[in-house]
Amino acid sequence: MALLKPNPQERYNYKDLCDWPEGERWELIEGEPFNMTPAPGRLHQKFLVNLVQMTANFLEGKPCAVYVAPFDVRLPKGDELDGEIDTVVQPDLVVVCDKKKLDDKGCRGAPDWVVEILSPSTTEKDLTRKRDLYEFHKVREYWVISPNDKYVQVFDLSETGKYVQNRIYLSNAKAPVQVLQGFLVDLQKVFQE
Repeated sequence: MALLKPNPQERYNYKDLCDWPEGERWELIEGEPFNMTPAPGRLHQKFLVNLVQMTANFLEGKPCAVYVAPFDVRLPKGDELDGEIDTVVQPDLVVVCDKKKLDDKGCRGAPDWVVEILSPSTTEKDLTRKRDLYEFHKVREYWVISPNDKYVQVFDLSETGKYVQNRIYLSNAKAPVQVLQGFLVDLQKVFQE
C-alpha cells in the first residue's frame, strides 16, 4: 500500500521512497524526507537549461554523462542493498564519469560533479546539509548557483577529503570545472534570460 504523505518525524529508505505518490518529488537525507514539489521557478529552470546545454555539448564524445533532476542519486554508506539506502537526492545537475555507477534507477554512488541552483525553499539545505552530505560521500566538485545574485560558489574536494571553498565566480566570469579538464563555463551564458 502506497504511503499518502511521509511523516517528517519518521525515517525512510529508498524502498519506501519508491512507494510514494506519483507526481511528487522527494529526497531523503539520512532517512529524513524532503518534499521537492512544487517545481522550481522560471529563472531557476532557464539557468539550468543553459548550463545543461553547455555541459552536454562539452561532453559529446567523452566518457562522462550529464543528467538533470529528477534523477535519483543513491548515496549508500556502505554495501547495503538499494532498498536499504537512506539517502537519495535529486541534484539539479550531475555529471557521472564512472559508468559502473549508472543503472536504470539513476546513479548509485557519488557523481563527479554536482550542481544545485538555490531556491528560497532549498537554500539552507543546499548550503549546509547537502554540502556536508556531498563532502562525506566524496563528490569531487560541488557548485552552488545563486540565480538571484548571479554568482557561483565552488567547493572542491581536497586531498584530506574535506571541501575547500576556494572559488567564487561572478556572472561575467568563465568558471573552470576542475573535474572536466578544459571545460570553462561561461557564466554570462548561464545567466542569460
